[in-house]
Amino acid sequence: MKKLILTLLLGGIIMTGAFANPSAGSGTAFVYFSATGTTERMARNAAKEMGADVFEIEPVHKYTSADLNWHDKKSLSSVECNDPKSRPAIANKIDISAYDTVVVCYPIWWAYAPKIVYTFVESQNWSGKKLVTICTSGGSGLGRSGKDLAKFAKGADFKGGKDFTRGSGADIKKYIDGLLK
Repeated sequence: MKKLILTLLLGGIIMTGAFANPSAGSGTAFVYFSATGTTERMARNAAKEMGADVFEIEPVHKYTSADLNWHDKKSLSSVECNDPKSRPAIANKIDISAYDTVVVCYPIWWAYAPKIVYTFVESQNWSGKKLVTICTSGGSGLGRSGKDLAKFAKGADFKGGKDFTRGSGADIKKYIDGLLK
């Protein structure tokens, strides 16, 4: 009887190990914020190329064209960008705990990542994770936005960032693979 119980117990342990999720704690996730669809296309193409999971940062308040009018100092995006403490609310929960590399994708607003991206970065546990930032931009490029975000991603190993406004999914994959070597 003892042998039978021991055999069943060992068999259960072996079976549990055999069917455990091999990607838990590994793999890559793309997390993006996109107000117009440009960054979303870039992030989804890159995630597809890399076989990675993709998650959208969804704002509680969806940005309208008026909110994004950078010529208007009272537009929502202008007000947020001029307030270093602004942290717009996120409507959905994103859990990055199962990933060892997280690629954060965002548009550049006034040389910075939108404040909602800071909300996301500050809400996560980055211990032991690699962080890569990629952006889309109308002209100013990545600037220091990646390094700025990395300061708020406590415990992350910031690997670098780049503007991929005109890059393909294959270009992004090549860049990220090079960073992670």
